[in-house]
Amino acid sequence: MNYRTLGKTGFSVSEISLGTWQVGGVWGSAFSDSNAERILETAFEQGINFIDTADVYSGGLSEKAVGTFVSRHRGEVRLATKCGRRLDPHVAAGYTPESVRRFVEDSLRNTGLERLDLVQLHCPPTEVYYRPEIFETLDRLREEGKIAFAGVSVEKVEEGLKAIEYPNVASVQIIFNMFRQRPSELFFREARGRNVGIIVRVPLASGMLTGKFTEKTTFGADDHRAFNRNGEAFDKGETFSGIPWENGLRAVERLREVFPLEPPLALTALRWILDYPEVSCVIPGASRPDQVLSNCRAVDLAPLSEKEHQIVRRIYDVDIKPLVHHLW
Repeated sequence: MNYRTLGKTGFSVSEISLGTWQVGGVWGSAFSDSNAERILETAFEQGINFIDTADVYSGGLSEKAVGTFVSRHRGEVRLATKCGRRLDPHVAAGYTPESVRRFVEDSLRNTGLERLDLVQLHCPPTEVYYRPEIFETLDRLREEGKIAFAGVSVEKVEEGLKAIEYPNVASVQIIFNMFRQRPSELFFREARGRNVGIIVRVPLASGMLTGKFTEKTTFGADDHRAFNRNGEAFDKGETFSGIPWENGLRAVERLREVFPLEPPLALTALRWILDYPEVSCVIPGASRPDQVLSNCRAVDLAPLSEKEHQIVRRIYDVDIKPLVHHLW
């Protein structure tokens, strides 16, 4: 495993880290403590030392499992969690100093930890980024020793740019992959200039960039890849990076014409992200231990050539950019 510095936190984090949206089960399935434990142990054995969770994943069960695991490896593994999506409805007015404080204190109880390494606002509405009192609350929580650092998880580049104007924002979690390339423009440059860590989520476009899907692929009714393609439940950019199913499949076929079957396209897609030095870490999810093992292989791949990067950019410009670039 290789390690990079997570911005102002100073944390040395594994290039391939772990996102836990589906840890303990696939999207829509019941949570399994034993499966979560196997996934987390496998990640630790591979050198992964940064785990991202949220209070809403599996109704808090993911956060609890990660907290229990991290407590056994305190000092060796960092826990990042997110708050805000428990609001119902999830609207800007629900973000108050009182609600943010309550969410953080709930996460402390849920994880069993005395201090949270990183607390991120969980994709709040754009208006929230223009309310200094919310970010001041995170400062108060840090002064009280309840959190070590504060960050945000964003949907849009514009939100990330606004967030990093606050000096206490140490990291930004953002969607960035072969099908969502806009962050590599202005946002990466500004984040680097302010020493803000970049955590990349949805690196495989909800599995689209594994190259394993076909027109006949189906998903369970409780899987967001079935019910959220048009943003029915939350921002549609979280599902297949906002790309219509048919367009994504066609673009993947173009990628498969360029890249060999080995290494798998998923690893090439992860390596492509790691080729950007501004990226602190990438957090692919896993519903099985073998997926963790596979993801970690990406750090051993050589960087893509300049020609390969140009080809990926050309496919993006022609097939994907008109669909997503202006939206996020």
